[in-house]
Amino acid sequence: MRGGFRTRYREEEEESAFVSMTDMTVSFLFIVILLLAYFASQYSDKNMVPRPDYERVSQERDDARREREDARRQIMRLQMLVSQREATITELREEIDVKQKEIDDLRHEVEQLKQELEKLRKIDPLETYLALSAVERRRILETLRDQLKVDFPDLEVVISEETDALRFQGDGLFATGSFSIRPDRRAIVESIATRLAQILPCYTVGARSNWRPACNPGNAIIEALQIEGHTDSTGDFTANLALSTNRANSTFSVIVGKSPELVEFLNFRKQPVLSVAGYGQMRPVKDNATKEGRDTNRRVDLRIIMYTPSKSEEIERIKDALTASTLRKEAN
Repeated sequence: MRGGFRTRYREEEEESAFVSMTDMTVSFLFIVILLLAYFASQYSDKNMVPRPDYERVSQERDDARREREDARRQIMRLQMLVSQREATITELREEIDVKQKEIDDLRHEVEQLKQELEKLRKIDPLETYLALSAVERRRILETLRDQLKVDFPDLEVVISEETDALRFQGDGLFATGSFSIRPDRRAIVESIATRLAQILPCYTVGARSNWRPACNPGNAIIEALQIEGHTDSTGDFTANLALSTNRANSTFSVIVGKSPELVEFLNFRKQPVLSVAGYGQMRPVKDNATKEGRDTNRRVDLRIIMYTPSKSEEIERIKDALTASTLRKEAN
């Protein structure tokens, strides 16, 4: 009997627990219903958006997002282009700096050239005169050489580069140890006299002067036309000096005998331009240790010395002297 009571008591407890849970569930549902009722009371049609408007706004939003993305990409491209352009600008500026330096260097060079040109324009007339005189001396020597080569093809005659003299090998005019011109070579010296008589009038003053701008445009004037005798080192020094002087004198005598008027050609100081000098063995042009050298050293040189003005003012005086001689001759 006691067992039946316990069973019934347990069943009553279980039934009581079920009733409690049911009450709780009902209470919860009641609260939910109340909340739904509250939210429903707050609902209004004014807060609703029509479907077409919603889709339009959504489309505009998507379009705006795409445009923003496109704009961002465009900005990135522009930023890249700007960077490239800035790099290009930097390179161009560097090139400009280099070119500017080159331009500055060229301008400096041009300025230097202008200064040099200005110096040339202001060149001392005396320097110009001396340069032209040197050119005329060379031209006289070359003319004599070429004319003698035509008259005597076998004659050994050269222009000395160191003294600007016309050089004849000594054994060509004289026998060894002799100062008498060989009879078969006398015509050479006489030809020289004839040629000098044709050339000197344009470069000297005096009664025989015949200066013209065409033959002497630089107004050069000869100071001395020197016949120089030389020997080799064989023999006595003093004897060689006398021998060379005698050879120069013999050549002078033949020249003047052929063209006596040559002594009348005067320099700027009114002195005869024709002169003689003997140097013996003192001025060799070759080594006396060889026969060829000794043959060359036994020679006669015809050296032309041009007048050298000491100052620019003399240049006009030289021109006046040359012109006056020509005018006197024309007047006579």
